[in-house]
Amino acid sequence: MHPTLRDTLEQTAEKYPDKDGLIYPRRDQHWTFEEFDTKANQLANALADEGIEKGDRVSTMLHNGSEIVLTVFACAKLGAVFNPLNYRLPAGEIEYILNDAESSALIFEDATREAVADARANLDTVEQYFSIDENGPSWADDFYDALSAGSTVRPETVVEEDDIYAFIYTSGTTGRPKGVVHEHRDMVEHNLICVAEGGMRRDDVGLSAFPLYHCAELQAALFPRIHVGATSVIHHDFDPVRALQAIDEYDVTLFFAAPTGWNGLLQAAEDVDADLSSLRLGLYGAAPMPKEILDGCLDVFDAGYLQAYGMTEIGPCGSFQYPEDQLPKQGSAGLPALNHDLRIVEPDGDPTDEVDQGEVGEILFAGPCTMREYWNRPDATAESLREADGQEWYYTGDLGYRDEDGYLFVVDRKDDMIITGGENVYPTEVEDVLFTHDDVVEAAVVGEPHDEWGEQVVAYVVGDTSEQALDQYLTESEALADFKRPRAYHFVDELPKNPSGKVQKFKLRDEEVA
Repeated sequence: MHPTLRDTLEQTAEKYPDKDGLIYPRRDQHWTFEEFDTKANQLANALADEGIEKGDRVSTMLHNGSEIVLTVFACAKLGAVFNPLNYRLPAGEIEYILNDAESSALIFEDATREAVADARANLDTVEQYFSIDENGPSWADDFYDALSAGSTVRPETVVEEDDIYAFIYTSGTTGRPKGVVHEHRDMVEHNLICVAEGGMRRDDVGLSAFPLYHCAELQAALFPRIHVGATSVIHHDFDPVRALQAIDEYDVTLFFAAPTGWNGLLQAAEDVDADLSSLRLGLYGAAPMPKEILDGCLDVFDAGYLQAYGMTEIGPCGSFQYPEDQLPKQGSAGLPALNHDLRIVEPDGDPTDEVDQGEVGEILFAGPCTMREYWNRPDATAESLREADGQEWYYTGDLGYRDEDGYLFVVDRKDDMIITGGENVYPTEVEDVLFTHDDVVEAAVVGEPHDEWGEQVVAYVVGDTSEQALDQYLTESEALADFKRPRAYHFVDELPKNPSGKVQKFKLRDEEVA
C-alpha cells in the first residue's frame, strides 16, 4: 500500500515526536508533532461520533488557524473528503458549493457565522455544524468540546492512495467555481516535488499567513513542510507588520506570498525593526514578480526566490522558476516541475498539435498530481483532460510560449485575449507597460465589444492619474504598438481578485466594478 496524506503526519510524528510541529500564536497553541497527530485523531473520532464516515464531505468556512489544519488531517484519517471554502463567500455561493459537494458537515467561526446562518435554510445535505468560537449559535456544536471528547486512538478506517482527499473549488477567474477532485496519491506526489524543488528540510520553519483554504498555501507550502518534519507557524490572516515580526521571533526560513504580498512586506519593512536574516527562501505564485518588487526583495531579504506556476487542477505546481533564474529569466514561469511534461499546442488543439518554439499557444501539463475530475462536471472534465502518447494532458486555458532555453513564458488567459481589428492583443503586455507609469498602482486590461473593430482595448486602473496622462504616456512609449493602446480607461479603488491574487476579469467585463 502506498502512503496517503494521513501517513505523512503520522510518520513525521513517529520520527520527530518532540519536535515543534504547529504553532498558532492567536490561541497560544504550541504543539509538538506527537501532540498535533494526537489532536487530529481526536477530531477524526469526534467527527465519526457525529456520524461522519469515509467519503462524506466536511466543509470549512474558516480563516487560518489550527482548526482548519486539524480538520484536513482528521478527514485524511477518516477517509472523509475535505472541502475548504473561501471565508469571504456570501450565503448564495456557500449554498451553491455545499449543495454541489453534498457536504455533510460545516465548521465555521464568528467571522463567517452570519453568512453560514443565512445559507442554512437552503443547504440540502449538511446535518452537523461546528463553531470554533465560544458562545456559538444554538444550532451548532462547540468545536473544542467535540475535540476534547474525541478518542486519541488512531481511527481504524482503511484509507488508500486512490481515495479522494479533497474537493477544492476553483476560485474562478471566468465564472462559477468547479470542484477539483484530488486523491491522496496526488498530494503525496506533490509534497515530494515541492520538498525537492524548494530544498525543504526538517530544520526549516515556515509561516502560513495567506489563506489555507487555497491550494497554494495549503498544498504547496503547509503539506510539504509537515511531510518533511519542518515547523509551521500559522497566522490568522496576512498582516505585513505581524509577518515581519514573526520572521524575527520564530526564525522563519520559508514564506509564501503572492507578489502583492511581497510588495506589502517591502513597504512595511521600512518602519519595522525586525531581524529578517533567517529567511532563506521566499516562495511566490499567482503571477511573475514585477522587476521593481523583485529588486526590492533582493535588497531587503537575504533570501533566494522560487516561483511556482500552475493551478488547482494540477496540484497546483507545474513549473518552477529557480532562484538563479529570477533575474536572467525575469518574467518567465520557469521550467517544468519534477516528473512533469509541458507542451505548447494550438489552442484547443490535440495534445500532439505542438506549435514551433517561440510561438504562442495553449499551455498543457502532464504529471502525477493532476486531478481525477471536476465533480459533477463530466463535460468540463472531458474538455480539460485528454489522452495522448500514453499520458493525460491538462489544458490550462493559459497562453504562453517557450524561449530558446525551454523556459515557459505565460502570455495571458486564452479567454482574455483581445481581437481588435483582426489583431491579437494580449492584455498582460499592455498591463506591463501601464505598470511602468509612476502613478499606476494596479492595472487590468480587457476587451469590450466594439461595432467597428469587434473589440476595443479597455484599461481598469488603480492610481492617482488621468486618462489623458496615461494615453499620452503610452502614445510616446516605444514599448507598445498603437493598436494595443487602450481606447478607454476606468479608474477604480481596487481590482476584483480571487484568493491567489489573480484579477477576476470576468467581473470587469460584466461591469461588476464601479
